[in-house]
Amino acid sequence: MTLKVVTGGLQTTVQDLGRVGHQAQGVPVGGAMDRIALRLGNLLVGNDEGAAALEATLIGPAISFENGRGTLIALTGADLEPSIEGIDVPMWHALWVEQGSTLRFGRAKTGCRTYIAVAGGIDVLPVFESRSTYLRAKFGGVDGRALKSGDVLHTGDAADASKHIADELHASAGPRVVIARWSLGSSLRPSYGDDVVVRVVRGAHLDALNDDAVMFSSTFRVSSSSDRMGYRLEGPTLSLRAPTELLSEGTTFGTVQLPPGGAPIILMADAQTTGGYPRVAEVASADLPLVAQLKPGDRVRFRLISLGEAQSLYLAREQEIAEARAAIGLRHRRGP
Repeated sequence: MTLKVVTGGLQTTVQDLGRVGHQAQGVPVGGAMDRIALRLGNLLVGNDEGAAALEATLIGPAISFENGRGTLIALTGADLEPSIEGIDVPMWHALWVEQGSTLRFGRAKTGCRTYIAVAGGIDVLPVFESRSTYLRAKFGGVDGRALKSGDVLHTGDAADASKHIADELHASAGPRVVIARWSLGSSLRPSYGDDVVVRVVRGAHLDALNDDAVMFSSTFRVSSSSDRMGYRLEGPTLSLRAPTELLSEGTTFGTVQLPPGGAPIILMADAQTTGGYPRVAEVASADLPLVAQLKPGDRVRFRLISLGEAQSLYLAREQEIAEARAAIGLRHRRGP
């Protein structure tokens, strides 16, 4: 299947689960900002959970599906009012799209990043074992940049599960698009919002704060100077008990740093591999999707939890995903 980019949207890039294992060489992990949305989208179309998909930010692209009998897609993450040939289509469902149809988006209703998963995954050249676009270094994806009008993308070979889901939907004759009647349970979908409480665990330097109660009793806003590398937060100024000089230490997706100005930064998917600012908190992985879907002006508050609680949240989510994976596999396993 060939995907032709009619318009690129604000910032649409190819993303997978990132470049694991290269931080020692200074290469960020990168990958999808909302990894749960990416994984679930791939499950819906029968892909491996880490297959490359498209990540669209705030203003979605227009994508035409060409050169094939049709294709299987799923849209997860933010609701940017998707439609196919004028037909409104739902999020979190598998969709059969007829050849020649065009996917378009409207305004952002919830969240800011939509994932377009396609059967077979987006097939671009891997760099450091990943197809993800790293915009700052200009590699991965399509020439290391956001998609633009006229770009042509190809998909990989569809798995048996993808073919089975596609055949089931294709058999239901419909105009341009067929929507699967089944979907993922609502408990699997992150509760996106523009005013969220994010659970964090203690960072290595939380005790260095002059008054950590300020951090956990205040509301912060996402600054307009935020991107895939980090979210700068506006609000009360956090201060240290005493000036602190640190050696650069490892950072990760979700690290909350405190620069000298006192405005915290939440490091995101494209974060640098090390940093010398105090690390006052680490976002629990279960809540990273909520942060990933915040846009400039949205509000965030922090709630401190224990490491054990964060681990329990992670394990519970992974168990739910495993159950969904098994259910989809059983539903679409070909009989003898």
